[in-house]
Amino acid sequence: MSATANDLPLGDPKDIVRNGYDLVSIAYRAEVFDRSDPLCIRYSAWLAEMLAVLPPAAAVLDLGCGNGNPASRLLHDAGFAVTGVDISPVQISRARAAMPGVSFICADMSDLAFSPRTFSAVVCFYALIHVPLDEQPAILASIYQWLQPGGYLIATVGAEAWTGVEDDWLGVPGGLMYWSQADTATYLTWCANIGFRLCWSDFIPEGGGGHTLLLVRKPVE
Repeated sequence: MSATANDLPLGDPKDIVRNGYDLVSIAYRAEVFDRSDPLCIRYSAWLAEMLAVLPPAAAVLDLGCGNGNPASRLLHDAGFAVTGVDISPVQISRARAAMPGVSFICADMSDLAFSPRTFSAVVCFYALIHVPLDEQPAILASIYQWLQPGGYLIATVGAEAWTGVEDDWLGVPGGLMYWSQADTATYLTWCANIGFRLCWSDFIPEGGGGHTLLLVRKPVE
């Protein structure tokens, strides 16, 4: 059962996301990494264009990395220096156990502080849309600063504006989850105002709706 913004339960949305992913972690992503899985194939296709132009062993940030599957694993296996960040302690614990050679940080992405020009690319799949909407432009601005000139951001954002929650998400009793997203035009405007150049955006169908996948680049100075 889902609820709109006007019917949201009391409490910090970030606590809802943190506790929700702690609870649904296993249902959300399996332990086994399977390159033949349709999800892995889809993520590989999304990453292919960007990874093809990154320097060898480039530093890549995976925001909202979950348990590391599949994005952090794909990046690591391709030879990149991966840093994964997720708000869920359970997700991060699973990621560390599965990939001990990768740096995983348990943190709220709104509170991160990396040095400017740290990363060649930032990946953010289905994660920014769990952050309260009024904090998202500042996160995008921070990503811009963390990227090296010519660096890329690939992210899944909202196609239509919506803020709400879903009870028993993924069929897990008590698995409450929160989302907050703007429409595609708003995200493209935010990115342009920050200084990003749009490479492309694409609608990703999902059930009766979907999300927008976008690739943007920080200009080369």
